[in-house]
Amino acid sequence: MKCIIIDDEPIARRGMKRLVDSRHELELAASLDSAEAAGDFLADNNVDLIFLDIEMPGVSGIEFARQIPRDCLVVFTTAYSEYAIDSYEVEALDYLMKPIDPMRFNRAVDKAISYHGLLESAGSAPEEPAVGVTDHIIVKADRRYVKIKLDDIIYVEGLKDYVIIHMPERRVVTRLTLKGIEELLPYPAFIRVNKSNIVNRDRIDSFDTNDVFIGTTEISIGASYRDFVLPTLLGNF
Repeated sequence: MKCIIIDDEPIARRGMKRLVDSRHELELAASLDSAEAAGDFLADNNVDLIFLDIEMPGVSGIEFARQIPRDCLVVFTTAYSEYAIDSYEVEALDYLMKPIDPMRFNRAVDKAISYHGLLESAGSAPEEPAVGVTDHIIVKADRRYVKIKLDDIIYVEGLKDYVIIHMPERRVVTRLTLKGIEELLPYPAFIRVNKSNIVNRDRIDSFDTNDVFIGTTEISIGASYRDFVLPTLLGNF
């Protein structure tokens, strides 16, 4: 995967370069000190993955993420945990806290490689039709219509122009908006907790005012969703 680093701090760029160089699957195409420089680079170069700092002079990482090509994955790197919710708003793949732990970095890279492969295999066809029935949905994935039982769905994740349906033994990727699949899933059995995620309420192990926890998966509750999500979970948990 071809990647770039965007960070206004030279020390942070050098540290991230060492991490990138430790993964043979990654090819570092550029290390840049601003969103403006990155914009110029992306105008002439294709990139699969961006490691993007958030707090930078001029255009912030959050603002820049809204401008990048739809087929480019983003992993935020920042020293400020309060931006975690914002990362969902721009469909970031992951969020790494500085100083970045190598094991945590490797998990983010593994996820990026996996999702890059999923999105490539899904192709670039127009949005596919989907059907909701009483106990299952039918979506098109990998040129076939797939029946998915509602009870098997753990959560649904929006990523770029696709949704990824997470189940215990597999993931299904279909070219569909999160709003489109939300309309097929019954409420309150399924509840949207942020701009990018819909969760199966019965799969939630615990929650607090900021996150829901499903096994080892932690999903943030969006600020604009909190007043709706928390009463719903408390009334139906």
